Amino acid sequence: MSGTTDGETGRAAMEPAAPVPRPVLRMEAVRKSFGGSVVLRDVDLEVAPHTVTALIGASGSGKSTLLRCANLLEEIDDGAIWLDDEEITDPRADQDAVRRRIGVVFQAYNLFPHMTVLENITLAPRRVHGTGRAEAEARARELLDRLGLGAKADEYPDRLSGGQQQRAAIVRALAVRPRLLLLDEVTAALDPELVGEVLAVVRDLKEDGMTMVLATHEMGFARDVADQVCFLDGGVVLERGTAEEIFGEPREERTRRFLRRIVEAGRL
Repeated sequence: MSGTTDGETGRAAMEPAAPVPRPVLRMEAVRKSFGGSVVLRDVDLEVAPHTVTALIGASGSGKSTLLRCANLLEEIDDGAIWLDDEEITDPRADQDAVRRRIGVVFQAYNLFPHMTVLENITLAPRRVHGTGRAEAEARARELLDRLGLGAKADEYPDRLSGGQQQRAAIVRALAVRPRLLLLDEVTAALDPELVGEVLAVVRDLKEDGMTMVLATHEMGFARDVADQVCFLDGGVVLERGTAEEIFGEPREERTRRFLRRIVEAGRL
Protein backbone atom coordinates (compact mmCIF):
# COMPACT_ATOMS: atom_id res chain seq x y z
CA MET A 1 0.00 0.00 0.00
CA SER A 2 1.10 3.56 -0.65
CA GLY A 3 2.31 5.60 2.29
CA THR A 4 0.80 8.79 0.87
CA THR A 5 -1.87 10.30 3.09
CA ASP A 6 -5.03 11.99 1.89
CA GLY A 7 -3.59 15.29 3.09
CA GLU A 8 -0.44 14.83 1.07
CA THR A 9 -2.48 13.92 -1.99
CA GLY A 10 -4.59 17.01 -1.54
CA ARG A 11 -1.58 19.26 -1.22
CA ALA A 12 -0.02 17.74 -4.35
CA ALA A 13 -3.22 18.32 -6.29
CA MET A 14 -3.30 21.95 -5.16
CA GLU A 15 0.25 22.68 -6.26
CA PRO A 16 0.28 24.71 -9.47
CA ALA A 17 1.67 23.04 -12.57
CA ALA A 18 5.08 24.17 -13.73
CA PRO A 19 4.72 27.09 -16.15
CA VAL A 20 5.17 26.24 -19.82
CA PRO A 21 8.04 28.35 -21.19
CA ARG A 22 7.02 30.75 -23.91
CA PRO A 23 8.37 29.95 -27.38
CA VAL A 24 11.47 31.79 -28.48
CA LEU A 25 10.18 31.70 -32.07
CA ARG A 26 6.56 31.39 -33.13
CA MET A 27 5.21 31.43 -36.68
CA GLU A 28 1.49 31.48 -37.45
CA ALA A 29 -0.05 30.87 -40.87
CA VAL A 30 3.05 32.20 -42.65
CA ARG A 31 2.80 32.39 -46.43
CA LYS A 32 5.49 33.36 -48.89
CA SER A 33 5.45 33.44 -52.69
CA PHE A 34 8.01 34.28 -55.33
CA GLY A 35 6.18 35.43 -58.43
CA GLY A 36 3.38 32.95 -58.94
CA SER A 37 5.08 30.18 -56.97
CA VAL A 38 3.96 29.63 -53.37
CA VAL A 39 7.00 28.57 -51.34
CA LEU A 40 5.51 28.55 -47.82
CA ARG A 41 1.86 27.66 -47.27
CA ASP A 42 0.29 28.59 -43.92
CA VAL A 43 3.29 27.44 -41.89
CA ASP A 44 2.87 27.17 -38.12
CA LEU A 45 5.95 26.61 -35.97
CA GLU A 46 6.89 26.95 -32.31
CA VAL A 47 10.46 26.67 -31.01
CA ALA A 48 10.85 26.28 -27.25
CA PRO A 49 13.84 27.74 -25.38
CA HIS A 50 17.03 25.66 -25.28
CA THR A 51 15.79 23.22 -27.94
CA VAL A 52 16.88 22.24 -31.43
CA THR A 53 14.35 22.13 -34.25
CA ALA A 54 15.45 20.35 -37.43
CA LEU A 55 13.80 21.16 -40.74
CA ILE A 56 14.02 18.24 -43.15
CA GLY A 57 12.65 17.63 -46.63
CA ALA A 58 13.65 17.53 -50.26
CA SER A 59 15.44 20.44 -51.92
CA GLY A 60 12.91 23.13 -52.77
CA SER A 61 10.54 22.19 -49.96
CA GLY A 62 10.84 25.62 -48.31
CA LYS A 63 13.37 25.03 -45.53
CA SER A 64 15.77 27.84 -46.41
CA THR A 65 12.94 30.26 -47.15
CA LEU A 66 11.44 29.54 -43.74
CA LEU A 67 14.74 30.48 -42.07
CA ARG A 68 15.10 33.62 -44.17
CA CYS A 69 11.58 34.69 -43.21
CA ALA A 70 12.32 34.03 -39.53
CA ASN A 71 15.23 36.46 -39.73
CA LEU A 72 13.23 38.98 -41.83
CA LEU A 73 15.60 38.56 -44.76
CA GLU A 74 12.45 37.78 -46.73
CA GLU A 75 9.20 39.66 -46.21
CA ILE A 76 6.25 37.33 -45.66
CA ASP A 77 3.02 37.75 -47.65
CA ASP A 78 0.67 36.74 -44.84
CA GLY A 79 0.70 35.47 -41.27
CA ALA A 80 2.83 36.61 -38.35
CA ILE A 81 6.14 35.81 -36.66
CA TRP A 82 7.03 36.41 -33.00
CA LEU A 83 10.43 36.47 -31.31
CA ASP A 84 9.67 35.95 -27.63
CA ASP A 85 6.69 38.29 -27.07
CA GLU A 86 7.39 40.68 -29.95
CA GLU A 87 5.60 40.38 -33.25
CA ILE A 88 8.59 41.02 -35.47
CA THR A 89 6.52 41.10 -38.68
CA ASP A 90 4.57 44.07 -37.39
CA PRO A 91 5.45 46.99 -39.71
CA ARG A 92 6.34 49.04 -36.64
CA ALA A 93 8.98 46.53 -35.47
CA ASP A 94 12.61 47.63 -35.65
CA GLN A 95 13.98 45.04 -38.09
CA ASP A 96 17.60 45.91 -37.40
CA ALA A 97 17.04 45.39 -33.68
CA VAL A 98 15.37 42.05 -34.40
CA ARG A 99 18.29 40.85 -36.52
CA ARG A 100 20.70 41.75 -33.74
CA ARG A 101 18.97 39.09 -31.60
CA ILE A 102 19.16 36.35 -34.23
CA GLY A 103 22.34 34.70 -35.44
CA VAL A 104 22.40 33.16 -38.92
CA VAL A 105 24.89 30.80 -40.53
CA PHE A 106 24.47 30.04 -44.22
CA GLN A 107 25.82 27.36 -46.57
CA ALA A 108 28.41 29.83 -47.85
CA TYR A 109 30.77 31.07 -45.17
CA ASN A 110 30.51 34.74 -46.28
CA LEU A 111 33.70 35.73 -44.46
CA PHE A 112 35.29 38.94 -45.69
CA PRO A 113 38.50 37.81 -47.45
CA HIS A 114 40.39 41.04 -46.74
CA MET A 115 39.86 40.71 -42.96
CA THR A 116 41.47 38.29 -40.54
CA VAL A 117 39.29 35.77 -38.74
CA LEU A 118 39.37 37.94 -35.62
CA GLU A 119 38.38 41.05 -37.59
CA ASN A 120 35.50 39.17 -39.24
CA ILE A 121 34.17 38.06 -35.88
CA THR A 122 34.47 41.40 -34.08
CA LEU A 123 33.01 43.50 -36.89
CA ALA A 124 29.33 43.16 -35.92
CA PRO A 125 29.83 43.42 -32.14
CA ARG A 126 31.81 46.63 -32.61
CA ARG A 127 29.95 48.30 -35.48
CA VAL A 128 26.38 47.13 -34.81
CA HIS A 129 26.27 46.50 -31.06
CA GLY A 130 28.72 49.20 -29.98
CA THR A 131 30.97 46.80 -28.06
CA GLY A 132 34.44 48.09 -27.29
CA ARG A 133 37.39 46.60 -29.17
CA ALA A 134 38.96 44.92 -26.12
CA GLU A 135 35.70 43.31 -25.01
CA ALA A 136 34.80 42.21 -28.56
CA GLU A 137 38.23 40.66 -29.13
CA ALA A 138 38.21 38.90 -25.76
CA ARG A 139 34.81 37.36 -26.55
CA ALA A 140 35.95 36.37 -30.04
CA ARG A 141 39.14 34.72 -28.80
CA GLU A 142 37.22 32.83 -26.11
CA LEU A 143 34.83 31.43 -28.72
CA LEU A 144 37.62 30.63 -31.16
CA ASP A 145 39.42 28.68 -28.44
CA ARG A 146 36.25 26.74 -27.62
CA LEU A 147 35.75 25.81 -31.27
CA GLY A 148 39.35 24.82 -31.80
CA LEU A 149 40.34 27.88 -33.81
CA GLY A 150 42.37 29.81 -31.27
CA ALA A 151 45.50 29.59 -33.38
CA LYS A 152 43.68 30.89 -36.47
CA ALA A 153 42.55 34.27 -35.10
CA ASP A 154 45.06 36.26 -37.13
CA GLU A 155 44.82 34.18 -40.31
CA TYR A 156 42.89 35.27 -43.40
CA PRO A 157 39.95 33.08 -44.45
CA ASP A 158 41.69 31.69 -47.56
CA ARG A 159 44.29 30.10 -45.27
CA LEU A 160 41.60 28.01 -43.55
CA SER A 161 39.97 24.75 -44.63
CA GLY A 162 36.28 24.72 -45.47
CA GLY A 163 35.43 23.22 -42.10
CA GLN A 164 37.50 25.84 -40.31
CA GLN A 165 35.83 28.63 -42.27
CA GLN A 166 32.38 27.31 -41.38
CA ARG A 167 33.34 27.08 -37.71
CA ALA A 168 34.59 30.67 -37.93
CA ALA A 169 31.21 31.66 -39.41
CA ILE A 170 29.48 30.00 -36.46
CA VAL A 171 31.75 31.90 -34.05
CA ARG A 172 30.84 35.14 -35.85
CA ALA A 173 27.12 34.39 -35.31
CA LEU A 174 27.69 33.55 -31.63
CA ALA A 175 29.82 36.62 -30.94
CA VAL A 176 26.72 38.83 -30.72
CA ARG A 177 25.15 36.56 -28.05
CA PRO A 178 22.03 35.74 -30.10
CA ARG A 179 18.72 34.73 -28.58
CA LEU A 180 18.17 32.35 -31.51
CA LEU A 181 20.58 30.70 -33.94
CA LEU A 182 19.48 29.74 -37.47
CA LEU A 183 21.63 27.26 -39.42
CA ASP A 184 20.95 26.80 -43.12
CA GLU A 185 22.55 23.63 -44.52
CA VAL A 186 25.84 24.52 -42.85
CA THR A 187 27.54 21.33 -44.07
CA ALA A 188 26.28 21.43 -47.66
CA ALA A 189 29.40 23.08 -49.10
CA LEU A 190 31.88 20.94 -47.15
CA ASP A 191 33.89 17.94 -48.21
CA PRO A 192 32.57 14.80 -46.46
CA GLU A 193 35.58 14.53 -44.15
CA LEU A 194 34.96 18.07 -42.84
CA VAL A 195 31.26 17.61 -42.05
CA GLY A 196 31.88 15.93 -38.71
CA GLU A 197 33.86 18.80 -37.20
CA VAL A 198 31.06 21.29 -37.91
CA LEU A 199 28.35 18.95 -36.62
CA ALA A 200 30.39 18.48 -33.43
CA VAL A 201 30.20 22.23 -32.87
CA VAL A 202 26.40 22.17 -33.20
CA ARG A 203 26.24 19.31 -30.68
CA ASP A 204 28.28 21.38 -28.23
CA LEU A 205 25.98 24.36 -28.72
CA LYS A 206 23.00 22.15 -27.91
CA GLU A 207 24.70 21.05 -24.71
CA ASP A 208 25.21 24.74 -23.87
CA GLY A 209 21.45 25.33 -24.22
CA MET A 210 21.50 27.40 -27.41
CA THR A 211 18.09 27.62 -29.09
CA MET A 212 18.53 26.58 -32.70
CA VAL A 213 16.57 25.96 -35.89
CA LEU A 214 18.53 24.12 -38.54
CA ALA A 215 17.73 23.08 -42.08
CA THR A 216 19.71 19.98 -42.88
CA HIS A 217 20.14 17.01 -45.20
CA GLU A 218 22.16 15.21 -42.52
CA MET A 219 19.38 12.89 -41.38
CA GLY A 220 21.44 10.90 -38.89
CA PHE A 221 22.50 14.13 -37.24
CA ALA A 222 18.94 15.47 -37.14
CA ARG A 223 17.77 12.21 -35.56
CA ASP A 224 20.44 12.42 -32.86
CA VAL A 225 20.40 16.11 -31.96
CA ALA A 226 16.89 17.48 -32.63
CA ASP A 227 14.20 17.87 -29.98
CA GLN A 228 11.65 18.62 -32.70
CA VAL A 229 11.71 17.55 -36.35
CA CYS A 230 9.54 19.17 -39.01
CA PHE A 231 9.16 17.53 -42.41
CA LEU A 232 8.43 20.09 -45.12
CA ASP A 233 6.89 19.14 -48.44
CA GLY A 234 5.77 21.67 -51.03
CA GLY A 235 6.03 24.53 -48.57
CA VAL A 236 3.85 22.82 -45.96
CA VAL A 237 4.93 21.44 -42.60
CA LEU A 238 3.42 18.07 -43.42
CA GLU A 239 4.48 16.36 -40.22
CA ARG A 240 6.17 17.30 -36.97
CA GLY A 241 7.16 15.45 -33.84
CA THR A 242 10.09 14.23 -31.82
CA ALA A 243 13.03 12.71 -33.66
CA GLU A 244 11.91 9.29 -32.42
CA GLU A 245 8.41 9.82 -33.85
CA ILE A 246 9.45 11.18 -37.23
CA PHE A 247 12.33 8.79 -37.90
CA GLY A 248 10.80 5.81 -36.12
CA GLU A 249 7.08 5.89 -36.90
CA PRO A 250 6.16 8.69 -39.34
CA ARG A 251 2.43 9.02 -39.85
CA GLU A 252 2.37 10.47 -43.35
CA GLU A 253 3.04 8.33 -46.41
CA ARG A 254 4.99 11.18 -48.03
CA THR A 255 7.32 11.30 -45.00
CA ARG A 256 7.79 7.54 -45.14
CA ARG A 257 8.69 7.69 -48.84
CA PHE A 258 11.20 10.48 -48.24
CA LEU A 259 12.90 8.63 -45.40
CA ARG A 260 12.88 5.37 -47.33
CA ARG A 261 14.89 7.03 -50.11
CA ILE A 262 17.28 8.44 -47.53
CA VAL A 263 17.83 4.98 -46.08
CA GLU A 264 18.31 3.44 -49.54
CA ALA A 265 20.94 6.09 -50.29
CA GLY A 266 22.79 5.13 -47.11
CA ARG A 267 22.30 8.52 -45.49
CA LEU A 268 20.46 7.35 -42.36
